[in-house]
Amino acid sequence: MNVTRTTSEAEPRGSGRELRAARSLARLALLCLAGAVAFVATAGQWAVLVLGLVGLGLAGAGLWWALAHRGPARLFGALLAMAAPVAVLVLYAVSGLWVVAMASLASWTAALACARSALRRLRKPHGMHSRSARPPRRPVLIMNPRSGGGKVGRFDLVERAQALGARVILLDLDTNPDPVALARQAVAEGADLLGVAGGDGTQALVAGVAAEHGLPFMVVTAGTRNHFAMDLGLDRENPANSLDALTDGVELRVDLGDVSGRPFVNTVSFGTYAEIVQSPDYRDAKAATALDQLPDLLAGDAGTTLEARVDDKELHAPQALLVSNNPYARADPLAGGRRPRLDSGRLGVIAVRVEGAAQAAEVVLLGERAAGITSLTARQVVVEAEEELIAVAVDGEALTLPPPVVCTVRPGALRVRVPRHRPGAPYVAPSVDWRRVVRLAFGRTPVPTEKKQEHSDA
Repeated sequence: MNVTRTTSEAEPRGSGRELRAARSLARLALLCLAGAVAFVATAGQWAVLVLGLVGLGLAGAGLWWALAHRGPARLFGALLAMAAPVAVLVLYAVSGLWVVAMASLASWTAALACARSALRRLRKPHGMHSRSARPPRRPVLIMNPRSGGGKVGRFDLVERAQALGARVILLDLDTNPDPVALARQAVAEGADLLGVAGGDGTQALVAGVAAEHGLPFMVVTAGTRNHFAMDLGLDRENPANSLDALTDGVELRVDLGDVSGRPFVNTVSFGTYAEIVQSPDYRDAKAATALDQLPDLLAGDAGTTLEARVDDKELHAPQALLVSNNPYARADPLAGGRRPRLDSGRLGVIAVRVEGAAQAAEVVLLGERAAGITSLTARQVVVEAEEELIAVAVDGEALTLPPPVVCTVRPGALRVRVPRHRPGAPYVAPSVDWRRVVRLAFGRTPVPTEKKQEHSDA
């Protein structure tokens, strides 16, 4: 499976001062990179580089064996994944190569830092457009008291919200409540804002109702991971701060994903992860359940063989397929990440197919540039299979849907009310593309001007 790049190759944008600073950083990055090579070359110790790469490759191969096999092969793989890097460090120490290795590593680290800073100056993120909004008169917040280990009770969210004039509906999980029905009833009774203190799955369902009726939607960061809240720039440490949106809020227009008629705010997963979360044991023993099922799933002896069409591109039998409401900054599954924007009107697609230890080693060494990882953006993703139902994980919730499963995005469909003063989401730069760094360092092409997006928080 080949990697398809989505990074724009357009000339850098920004002021002349920014461009000069970026070019200086790019040149400094190349000097540091040359220094890393010079340390090794001067000492005549090319083994430093070779041993380091071999150690990483063996660790990746060991990790594959640990995940894709059982019994002695799994034990051997786990030991190799841990022992290979340690063995390289020990060899550096006893042979006297550690000085060269540390100097080269320091130069390489500085080169990466300068390169990322250069690219960051060229691609400074423009925050999502926001506008002032009047406080709601009849806000309704649906709260899950068990979400996030009981954050609703721990942060007194019910009392705080009611003190600000909100009506609070507590989900009674023992009766298997339907958040969509509760949200629709609240709208029928005159709610002019819908909000959720709970997980991303519940947020998506209520957000769909808010979008359907053109009402603002509000997120209270009471979930476990709060991925949507993170990309909105909300305070994930103290959920009570989310309630400031009721009295001093601004409004964002963001996209809403759709998977076969069901809304999603973060991701839709197919393949290995989606198969694993179907297990009733997953919630209580995630690691053990994954280790038990991965060998059969990775070998193709279990699960469903998928065929995906991403706009006009075909993806054959991906082991894992992630469709996100707006693309992630990085496609490296080992690094995680976030979405720089939620209003691009595009889906992000990451497909993974690793068929052996060699490809696993390549993923460890090259990350998202490995041949086993495909990264795309699209307007529509269609997933087919020769089964009556496909395992799907929608915002972490385990579902089964009949094929074809169609994922689309509804640009600007959701009005999200957020506090005027919020921490903001940290900027995550894309992975370093050294070809762009070289072009930046030595290029003389004039930079086209681009109108920046305006903000109106006042």
